[in-house]
Amino acid sequence: MDPASPIGVIGAGALARLDGIRHGFFTRAGGISEGIYASLNGGIGSRDAPANVAENRARMAAALAVRPKRLLTAYQAHTAEVVTATEPWSPDSRPRADAIVTRAHGLAIGVTTADCGPVLFADPEARVIGAAHAGWRGAFDGVLEATVDAMERCGAGRGRIVAALGPMIRQPSYEVGPEFVARFRAADAANERFFRPSARAGHALFDLAGYIAARLRGCGVDHVEDVGRCTYGEPREFFSYRASTHRGEPDYGRHVNAIALAGDPSPLGPLELPGPLGPRPPRALDAAWTLPLFGSTDSARIGAKTSRQQASADSRGCRCRGTQAAIARAGP
Repeated sequence: MDPASPIGVIGAGALARLDGIRHGFFTRAGGISEGIYASLNGGIGSRDAPANVAENRARMAAALAVRPKRLLTAYQAHTAEVVTATEPWSPDSRPRADAIVTRAHGLAIGVTTADCGPVLFADPEARVIGAAHAGWRGAFDGVLEATVDAMERCGAGRGRIVAALGPMIRQPSYEVGPEFVARFRAADAANERFFRPSARAGHALFDLAGYIAARLRGCGVDHVEDVGRCTYGEPREFFSYRASTHRGEPDYGRHVNAIALAGDPSPLGPLELPGPLGPRPPRALDAAWTLPLFGSTDSARIGAKTSRQQASADSRGCRCRGTQAAIARAGP
């Protein structure tokens, strides 16, 4: 993978049509990391050189038109914990959570993934956004519902929320054992529809994306889009924990999937995007495609080699305590 290639990012049309909301599901192209991390590794917890990760995240922050310190991800542990962000935190002080919500302008909130399901949320009327890391365990334990609940506490209405599912491991590549299937069947007999037989006796293939979409609709989020890309099946485009394990590699890269409300309280001035993106708006590169990364009023053209295609928290609606965040435990 060429580290000098255009930064790789995939967008969801449902979010791209919303004014003043930027988002992106970043691929592995366009960074400076090498080897198994080539090249846009955004994983602070990976064993990649910290300087490389910092530069990669700075490039992604610039693509979202925020300063690097304003691109926030949490310390993820496959939980149903949600944090409400009101201001930046440092990498060393990341809260433990698997979802972030905010109504603060100029903060890009995101999750890191490498097979698990990234879900980005927005209520365009209330100007509340969210990002959730939904692996099977987090989705099973309620991280999606907890994210929607936290957005409501910030003034969102679940009937207005738009959700987009990013690249994740897809059913043809997601083989699971009988204990896994039994857990889901015991929770709800209707979960049977998310499994189909595997070639290996006693095993099944799990539809993580279908399960996530069903949980979202089950909690009242009707506007759900899925970009339909597979992290395991497209190794040139994506990092994959499972693929790295099968190859016997010691670690793996992580994708950043992020969303932001336009309007940085510490403006960059005329934004100059680093590296291959060039000055804003980015020039067309190679077989460029139009991705409304900056929302419908501020579209950006970005290289397509890696794709198919007012305030901080308002005390009236958003229950934020402390200077950084308030963690809300998921309900039953």
